[in-house]
Amino acid sequence: MSKIAMVLANYDGVARAKHFAAAGVSSFQLTAAMSSGAVTRVARGVYAAPGADSRLVAIRSLPAEPACVSAASFAGLWVLEPPEQPHVALTHSRSYPGFACHRAAAPPTLLDTVVQSLRCQPELDGLVIAESAVVLKSLPLPALRQRFSGRNDARERRIVASIVPQSQSVIECIARFQLRRAGFHVESQVNIPGMGHLDLMVDGRLGVEADGAGFHMDRASFEEDRRRWNVTTRLGLPTLVVSYPLLKYRPQEFIAMVRDALDRLPAAA
Repeated sequence: MSKIAMVLANYDGVARAKHFAAAGVSSFQLTAAMSSGAVTRVARGVYAAPGADSRLVAIRSLPAEPACVSAASFAGLWVLEPPEQPHVALTHSRSYPGFACHRAAAPPTLLDTVVQSLRCQPELDGLVIAESAVVLKSLPLPALRQRFSGRNDARERRIVASIVPQSQSVIECIARFQLRRAGFHVESQVNIPGMGHLDLMVDGRLGVEADGAGFHMDRASFEEDRRRWNVTTRLGLPTLVVSYPLLKYRPQEFIAMVRDALDRLPAAA
């Protein structure tokens, strides 16, 4: 039973018969596991653990594998919007209603997932996925750059060039994207004496700190935020604190706020 649990864990709770066979699980053991309720056959040659993600069950029952933004979501990468249709990788030319199909010779690797996302998704959505792969999963930037060396890859190269490996959150990534698109000069993770690293510096005069409830729920983080903001105030460095809803749903309001703040500052800090 431990081998069955291991296989299911390796495939996020939904595995194929060939995966069990490769791990040395016999058909008798698999049948016994189904009898005990430890595993359920959800499609021909496809088995799932109790409580397995229904999206993944649907994808592997096609048969297919998660691809693009769907694979990014399963991998724990930053994803701005869940896809309206699951994105799947297929080794054949068939299409399935209700699924966005990508052709692939093999199940997508992390690098494949990022490449698919950059080519398929809107610019900001692709950037967020790619940057999180570098930040969270240590995807090598040179390997990503190498995949976009063709004549038709100019858009993707431009997005990859904007990735900041030191980025601390999806909020920071979105804010940087919005600011640069609006024409501001933006520096990331700027060292401020006595404070640490400021998320963003705009035009060398205005700080921007990304604030999200998911990153600041405990008391220690709450106190650290206040200490950091007090340091910037004492140093005379005005700093805006921005939230995910502001950046995601009201980006024009964010840019207007930055312009207004800069207009009220001296020309040189």
